Amino acid sequence: MEYRFDAEKAAGACIEWIRNWFDINGKGCNAIVGISGGKDSSTVAALCVRALGRDRVIGILMPQGEQPDIGCAYQLCDHLGIKRYEVNVGETVAALKKALPIEPSVQASTNIPPRVRMAVLYAMAQSLNGRVANTCNLSEDWVGYSTRYGDAAGDFGAISDFTVQEVKRIARYLGLPENLVEKPPIDGLCGKTDEDNLGFTYAVLDAYIREGVLPPAEIKEKIDRLHRLNQFKLRHFDTFKYEAD
Repeated sequence: MEYRFDAEKAAGACIEWIRNWFDINGKGCNAIVGISGGKDSSTVAALCVRALGRDRVIGILMPQGEQPDIGCAYQLCDHLGIKRYEVNVGETVAALKKALPIEPSVQASTNIPPRVRMAVLYAMAQSLNGRVANTCNLSEDWVGYSTRYGDAAGDFGAISDFTVQEVKRIARYLGLPENLVEKPPIDGLCGKTDEDNLGFTYAVLDAYIREGVLPPAEIKEKIDRLHRLNQFKLRHFDTFKYEAD
């Protein structure tokens, strides 16, 4: 059967889900969204505005030092008419690295900023009667392209079951500016895009996930390996189950 995606229907169902989730898990609470200016955080914020109203959605901008594209985050907040706060995490990240008794590995250094940002989001949420939105999508989660207890954390996931292509279609349905929808996702650390780092495009990955379109053997093997290795990130954490006598 040919796969078809109805952005209007998907967005409507997601908006209703967010509204119901807050009724059960935080009636009257605010949605706290870390805003990068990319398609994912923009789409999550827009969905929350539709579900809760703009007065209950708060954007948190978290540059690390100077962020050349922070104007996109300002643009998104202005477009949606939501309140925003800006917290520069640059000094905190540097201080944490300096405080470590060892030289952090490259991977550890890469993951410190998103974990600091998540600490900021929860501090703001607990101070502003909020719940933290996770902004990862299915494609990223599929291959583990997220930081455990960093951007992979949150209280609710609005787009966790949508691929990159689906998020873009929802974003356009919601009327988000095209430059935000098509803004290349960049980790902000090494200057490369997500797709450069992964070694394949999200379009190829999404077609494999949703439609079973097989990429070249080398790419398929890489996707399958990443998916297998990163399954643990999608769980809370594994625990020993003790069976008492």
